[in-house]
Amino acid sequence: MRQEKDSLGTLELPDEAYYGIQTLRAVHNYPISGLRSHPTFIRAYALLKKACARANEQAGLLDTDISKLIQSVCDEIIEGKLRDQFVVDVFQAGAGTSTNMNVNEVIANRALEKSGAMRGQFDKISPNDHVNMSQSTNDTYPTAMRLSTLLLLKERLFPAIETLRQSFLAKAIEFDDAVKSGRTHLQDAVPITLGQEFGAWGSMMLCHSKRLQGAEHDISFLGIGGSAAGSGLNTPPGYRGQVVEELRTLTGLDLQPSVDLFEAMQSLAPFVHLMSGLKNLALDIIKISGDLRLLCSGPMTGLAEITLPAVQPGSSIMPGKVNPSILEMVSQVAMQVVGCETTVSYASQGGQLELNVMMPVVQFNIAFSIEIFSNTLEVMAQKCIDGIVADRERMRHYAESSGSLVTALAPEIGYLKAAEIAKESLKTRRSIRAIILEQGIMNEQKLDEVLDIKMMAKGNA
Repeated sequence: MRQEKDSLGTLELPDEAYYGIQTLRAVHNYPISGLRSHPTFIRAYALLKKACARANEQAGLLDTDISKLIQSVCDEIIEGKLRDQFVVDVFQAGAGTSTNMNVNEVIANRALEKSGAMRGQFDKISPNDHVNMSQSTNDTYPTAMRLSTLLLLKERLFPAIETLRQSFLAKAIEFDDAVKSGRTHLQDAVPITLGQEFGAWGSMMLCHSKRLQGAEHDISFLGIGGSAAGSGLNTPPGYRGQVVEELRTLTGLDLQPSVDLFEAMQSLAPFVHLMSGLKNLALDIIKISGDLRLLCSGPMTGLAEITLPAVQPGSSIMPGKVNPSILEMVSQVAMQVVGCETTVSYASQGGQLELNVMMPVVQFNIAFSIEIFSNTLEVMAQKCIDGIVADRERMRHYAESSGSLVTALAPEIGYLKAAEIAKESLKTRRSIRAIILEQGIMNEQKLDEVLDIKMMAKGNA
């Protein structure tokens, strides 16, 4: 064991621990969920600490040797090392001070070890005076939030949305000639193709990506350099711009200094914007999942126009039953994302005066949402959409049996007469075609032209 001291007193820590006394206090104070910060958030924090060390060194504030030690430890964390040392619960004191100090202490103790000194010898390399130089939790935590969110969008969410979009578009091409009955209000409607349905879902994914790119742009403005309250107290001239430039180099992200550092510290609007976009996407995903479950319902007593890949037995009591299990999971995850958006919205108005202290719960919900949603969209594409098979014969039967075919007759015979024929068809269970021919309203050749369901499906689109 070793002893460390802070402003509240002294505690013992295991020799093998790289975290320090303030982290240990947080572990004792917040045994809440057992959940830890997302790995990408820790990577983002290490990227930020590295950029700050470089900027402080260039400003002549930080000793070159200490700066290089700090940067080398940051590189280790960026590579995925020391992850077990970030032990603070995601539900913690406001603003994320405990997480910031967890990062500072791990970097300082590992840097001490690499220099040949003992862990905890903070008179040589200090978590506060060196690793946290020119910084505050109040500007580093929201900056790390922005960095990690941008990285998760770039590396996880946007590729996942594109994977699902490509799956929808591939099926749109495959099912381009598969004519079926359209349905509005869950009632028969004019013919469409199954490809048109899948094509619409592909277009939805593209639209959602574009909307989320707007939120991505908002998040790219960083408030680093604001220090404790936005004034930049204890930061050297040029520091703010230098840190952002270092981060641009380290990440390849299109980052900019925030126009107003006070605004960046107080407002979580960019994150609300993002979560609103995620919620919007989630709602459409729930809708699409519901549509697919309807289309595959049955198989003997439902629509059964498509068959989904069988991924597991569907019942512990009914032999042979197969359920739309992937889509059921997809809907549940999307509903969870909607719930996370509500949490972020409430947290955004939970700050007071110069700081929004609710940032830790916002960070958790954003990272959690992007992680589970990205995984889900990829699984939906690979284990469900890619393996869908269409029952073309059944779809065509439904389309040809539908009373909605009279829609194409309305321009020829008038709306009221067409409605009478539709009612007759429904009442007698006879086809529209048979009634038209029987009543001599139209000859067979003309009727074939008007009731060509493939032409009706294509329309003038």
